[in-house]
Amino acid sequence: MGAMAVTLEEIRRVPKVLLHDHLDGGLRPATIVELAAQTGYADLPATSAGELADWMSRVARRGSLELYLEAFQHTVGVMQTREALIRVAAECAEDLAADGVVYAEVRFAPELHLSRGLSLDQVVEAVLEGFRRGSSGRPITVYALLTAMRTAARSLEIAELAVRHRDVGVVGFDIAGAEAGSPPSRHLDAFQYVARENFHITIHAGEGFGLPSIWEAVQWCGADRLGHGVRIIDDIAVSHDGAATLGRLASYVRDRRIPLEMCPTSNVQTGAAASIKEHPIGLLRDLAFRVMVNTDNRLMSGVSLSSEFAALSEAFGYGWGDIEWLTLNAMKSAFAPFDERLRLINTVIKPGFATARAARLGSAAARLDT
Repeated sequence: MGAMAVTLEEIRRVPKVLLHDHLDGGLRPATIVELAAQTGYADLPATSAGELADWMSRVARRGSLELYLEAFQHTVGVMQTREALIRVAAECAEDLAADGVVYAEVRFAPELHLSRGLSLDQVVEAVLEGFRRGSSGRPITVYALLTAMRTAARSLEIAELAVRHRDVGVVGFDIAGAEAGSPPSRHLDAFQYVARENFHITIHAGEGFGLPSIWEAVQWCGADRLGHGVRIIDDIAVSHDGAATLGRLASYVRDRRIPLEMCPTSNVQTGAAASIKEHPIGLLRDLAFRVMVNTDNRLMSGVSLSSEFAALSEAFGYGWGDIEWLTLNAMKSAFAPFDERLRLINTVIKPGFATARAARLGSAAARLDT
């Protein structure tokens, strides 16, 4: 653990990696209001950016994944035209870069953006164009993950869509939505197709449902990463003296270094964790699981990646060593080609944290001299 607490501003300056962020969960409130006016979307619960942000925040804090997902009808509602998708994606890249994120994989569900006549391919092309515009001239790389809704029946179609765009900015396939009653194995044909194409799979599992969801995602569906995976804690017993005993599934996940895309604030809001201080990431980090820190939905949760790290730093005493370890975990687990991951680790991330440490030592020395 780090000896000195790091500040939010210091965390903003270090290079960070984000693997679990929903495009429709990160819009700027002002953009939603403007797009609603431009596209004729009349169902917003508030008409000013401030009131809308407050409403989104209140809706997200009701302790249930199903209730949490209600807010997305409004963000998705204004993301139905090519121009809107380009704008939202560009602003996403801009906002992440401003927070010090140097590599991001942002996910969205193309099947949710078809109500104004766009095709699936047109949706993907618009979002990728937005990512290109927003990252141009900024020190960030943004790729897309295509998400199929687990409660629908288009997963194979979305998997094929992802593979079709694999060389122009899509790096993987995902399923999302309410977990209970919709196990990942229902979409086995999609996952088998992705695997046959030598492509990448991340699955929302172990958030709103427990160990069976994680087991299916890993052992039936071949998940390269787990979206959330927080309920793996159900397979770990901690004795009164603090010793941890791992069950078979938890041991497998740790031994195989299966990445867990942790989203602490979101998990507290959906009831998957009681508080940041009690979030399983603390124990999982101590046990050296391949955990990383993510935002999930920046608008609904009112967070940035920097603020998530700051919250963990406050809750668990994390210093630069912990934050760098979590960041390297994320970069190692990214779906970018190996040489790209290695280049970012060696030329951007490690030097960035070395600079942060040097700056901290310099300021400490300056204080001693005064």
